[in-house]
Amino acid sequence: MREDDTPMEQPEQPRVWPERFKRFFLNNKFVLFLLILLLVGLNVMVLTKVSFVLHPLAVLIKTIVLPIILSGILYYLLNPIVDVMERWKIKRGWSILILYLAIGGILTVVVLAVIPVVRNQIVGLIENFPTYSETVKQQFEELTGSKLFGQFQETVNLNSQDWWGTISQKATEILNSTWTKLGGFLGAFTETVLSIVTVPFILFYLLKDGKKLPAKILSFLPIKSRTGAMHVLEDINHQISSFIRGQIIVSFCIGILLYIGYMVIGLDYALILAIIASFTSVVPYLGPAIAITPALIVALVTSPVMLLKMVAVWTIVQLIEGKFISPQIMGKTLKIHPITIIFVILTSGNLFGVVGILLAVPGYAVLKVCVSHIFNWFKDRSGLYDPNKNNLL
Repeated sequence: MREDDTPMEQPEQPRVWPERFKRFFLNNKFVLFLLILLLVGLNVMVLTKVSFVLHPLAVLIKTIVLPIILSGILYYLLNPIVDVMERWKIKRGWSILILYLAIGGILTVVVLAVIPVVRNQIVGLIENFPTYSETVKQQFEELTGSKLFGQFQETVNLNSQDWWGTISQKATEILNSTWTKLGGFLGAFTETVLSIVTVPFILFYLLKDGKKLPAKILSFLPIKSRTGAMHVLEDINHQISSFIRGQIIVSFCIGILLYIGYMVIGLDYALILAIIASFTSVVPYLGPAIAITPALIVALVTSPVMLLKMVAVWTIVQLIEGKFISPQIMGKTLKIHPITIIFVILTSGNLFGVVGILLAVPGYAVLKVCVSHIFNWFKDRSGLYDPNKNNLL
């Protein structure tokens, strides 16, 4: 056999597809991240199919969430006072006890001095409400009987009697549904009272051992993750404390200013209207719009001049709050656009009701902190946002 007849050795074919698969999928951190999200979504879907297994956990969370939230709000308000007393060489336990006694004394004074006035104004407002309603109805009928309104009615094809009948029907339906839901309301009220009773005990241990809680939480995490988790907890604590303290101080200032203004112009039920405004102002942007409604009704029934005075007082208070109080107290700590806040409040209210409205902004702030840290971690680890790297998706 000749030497040149020896079969030539074929070169080994490169393993193209396995290498491409490894390059585009296994070594691609973005694709792996999507796979992790897919697995998380599958786990969530499976848990929804066996939700009865999680029912005891849901009952537990529903039971403890209200006292924990109330205790947390009070903790952020009272913890700075306890810290100051501790710096004065007073032991933390004694500081909390002194603070409790002071709060008890203040509440006693409020109950003895303010509650009777508020009760009389509430009773007077309830007793006079039918008169107010009749007056508003008469003014509405006078308006509908005017020539200008008649022309407007013909233009838009509006029947005032049908409209008033529809309002009455809706009011009756709401009243009937309220009576049918009274039993559920009483049950919820009982649960709320029991939750409030447990708040002082939870608050005591939060004030006493609250500083140890972050370290206890971090002890369950891997050592390498504790530094980043500590930054997340610090940011969350800063956001929540800034919002709670600032919003309550702003609401208190609004209530004081409105009470002074209502007293100056001689508006009836000034104290109860100012208290309503103070409580509703806890909800940003939407709260003042809700609070002005009862004041408008009382001023409108009193006289047109009183209505103008009340609008002037409200405008001045809102200008003072927007230009001086909120910028000094709240600052720009949340860094959330007002439109975003309104959308968050509306969405949270539709999902979770009144509790959702109250917790919408701090909940969004916490979620924003968590998402921001997760995104920064992913951006640093993946390299997908580094312009110096040529990443293939």
